[in-house]
Amino acid sequence: EFMHVYWDSEEAQVKAVEYLASFLGDKNALPCLLACTGLIASTMKTHIDSLELQRESCRLLLEMLSQALEHNLDVERSLDDSVISSLLETVRKYSENEELLSLICTLLMMISSSEVAAENLRRAGAIPDLLMSIRTFLHNEEICLSCCGALWSLLVSENNIDKALLQSAISASSAVLQEHLENATVAEAAGSALWALSLHGPFTENENESITALLLDALRMNLERPVLVKNVCQALAHLLRLSEISAFRFVTDSKGSGIKVVKDAYYVHSDDPDVVESICALINEMAQYDDIALDMVSQKMKEMLSEIKSRFPSS
Repeated sequence: EFMHVYWDSEEAQVKAVEYLASFLGDKNALPCLLACTGLIASTMKTHIDSLELQRESCRLLLEMLSQALEHNLDVERSLDDSVISSLLETVRKYSENEELLSLICTLLMMISSSEVAAENLRRAGAIPDLLMSIRTFLHNEEICLSCCGALWSLLVSENNIDKALLQSAISASSAVLQEHLENATVAEAAGSALWALSLHGPFTENENESITALLLDALRMNLERPVLVKNVCQALAHLLRLSEISAFRFVTDSKGSGIKVVKDAYYVHSDDPDVVESICALINEMAQYDDIALDMVSQKMKEMLSEIKSRFPSS
């Protein structure tokens, strides 16, 4: 009621948001807080010029959603078009504010995990905003992680993405992977985004070669991360299926043949059927090329395949 009565007072709205935040530690209050998301979004829109209100509102929304997901509460009803449009309006208004964008991009990543919200984000034009945030703050690990995570959710289940937008997304995701190869968490998100992008059609020949090399680097440096290994192997399988250039780079990479990397990945994750399935998908594409098949024999991959067959008879 207070927020409705004093809707035009920036100071009153900031105080109200701060007061709502004081209930965050109370699990019983969480459903009531979630019911306020639309009101919070509305006040963000009304007072778009107030950086303080944008910041405090985003912090509140982020903590609310984090706690709701932690307690397995249904958040979809709290993520309607008004919330999404308000967040994207703030992104566009404060595109140069690194601190605020870090909060909002994290929010967008969390929101995109809902299929309904992901569709609303796509419809509202969130992808160009995510790409712009990456390009502006490529050095920022948190922003890159959040944007790539959101891109994966927005792209993996969508079949109709504009070609120019896809090219921009390929460029941005590759740049993130190149910049943050040594950060396993960010590299995992960027690798997943590139896998989702690979499903939307062939890259250019230059992209095929450079991205194949990048993905191999990501595997070499982060072999212990099952999600990264799984998604990168899927991306590589798709690249090898579509491009001889990728296959050539796979076995002639200056840092060593991809065959050895695949073997190493298998022996690290031999007990994980999901990862092994992705590795098998990649091996299947490798075997389509005579030169790679010969290298596989010389590097004793037959023994590894026999082991996989004995451990996973249905693979």
